[in-house]
Amino acid sequence: MSVFYRLHQDQSTGTKRSGKWYARAVPTAVINTRQLAEIVQRNCTVKRSDVMAVIEEMVEVMKDQMQDSKRVKLDGFGSFKIGIQSKGAQTAGKFSVAEHVKGLRVLFSPERTKDSSGNRVKQFLQGARVEELPLNTVVKEEEEP
Repeated sequence: MSVFYRLHQDQSTGTKRSGKWYARAVPTAVINTRQLAEIVQRNCTVKRSDVMAVIEEMVEVMKDQMQDSKRVKLDGFGSFKIGIQSKGAQTAGKFSVAEHVKGLRVLFSPERTKDSSGNRVKQFLQGARVEELPLNTVVKEEEEP
């Protein structure tokens, strides 16, 4: 298994990144809840319908708990919480939700573990490999000596 990438040239102007090429991760498919439930069913003794019911209920419970100002931590996976996007007020007394809160977002922090050398590694990235997506449309130029 590999994380595929495609090359992308930065089109911004007047920055250190201008014109440079960067790797962008490219998903090759989308796996939905039903497909995940099928895979889980093949890997254990629980039926797909039971897995679907648990996942659907977990989403509802997570939503309710996060909207009650709680962080939801899934052991071995990571944690979720709601963050607030706001603009600054001149003083605390002048702050109002209606004027200064611009939106909400969901923040995810993946679980971290320590590797053999003591470095903290995000659980989902441990052992990941990176590979160029086959049939990359960008033609690489040879570097000048």
